Amino acid sequence: MELNHQAIETPVRDASTVVLLRDAPSGLEVFLMKRSGLSDVLGGAYVFPGGKLDAADVIDDMPNRLDQTPQALHAALNEPALQHHHAAALYVAALREAFEESGVLFAEGASLAVTAQAAELLKNGKNFPAILAQLGLRLQTQHVQPWARWITPKLASVSTKRFDTRFFLAAVPHHQTAVHDNFETTESVWLAPRAALEAYWSGGIALAPPQIMSLAHLSHHRTVASALAEARSKPPAVIEPEPFDFEGLRTITYPGDVQHSIRQRALPGPTRLCYRNKRFEPVNGLEALFLRE
Repeated sequence: MELNHQAIETPVRDASTVVLLRDAPSGLEVFLMKRSGLSDVLGGAYVFPGGKLDAADVIDDMPNRLDQTPQALHAALNEPALQHHHAAALYVAALREAFEESGVLFAEGASLAVTAQAAELLKNGKNFPAILAQLGLRLQTQHVQPWARWITPKLASVSTKRFDTRFFLAAVPHHQTAVHDNFETTESVWLAPRAALEAYWSGGIALAPPQIMSLAHLSHHRTVASALAEARSKPPAVIEPEPFDFEGLRTITYPGDVQHSIRQRALPGPTRLCYRNKRFEPVNGLEALFLRE
């Protein structure tokens, strides 16, 4: 992963990400997709489905297309400065990206046949709101749980673009199968959070810091229900990484670190990652990712 040292003046763009989960015989698993090497954002890295907010995500017919009111969605995000419809649009963006990138459609009545029909409409150029309207679908916003909010620092480390990304947790519906799209993403895999981090450590996959820290957090859960229950129990954590150079290494700090401006922890695991061996690592090695504090 290429390291970037630029201070970025570009505006922060709203984005949404869905961390798709499932229960497997060995425990909780997470869906990861490998971004195309041609991508200008995290090319070659394994990521969760997600992307920037589109203007079309502000759906005109929200009462008929969403299973919750914009007011309820706004309250769940715990961002008082947002307008209600803007908050609802972030949910729409999350569910749209899940459908576009992994084929999973969180909508009432989304049978295998309906999902296949929606995918065909998408392939033929219809946008997400038009697909919902044509098929009479209502999005299941109750099936995604706000979890965290990651804001790219001005001093970029792995990208020259900045995002204000809302992370949602969601269980994949039992009758649907998550797959990569063979366009923006070229491979996909279900892995236990710890197994994903061990694959990262051994050089098998590339991960960006938000994915590293998110997987470290999820490694403390054995089931989807446990992860969702924790997310419902408190407001989404706000995470603004603060990078600096320490002993010649680019280091990213998180809330709770002695170098960070916010002293209260937002995440379990390490409070800093440093760039060495051409990747971001905890200061004290792999096992530091699995510590609660």
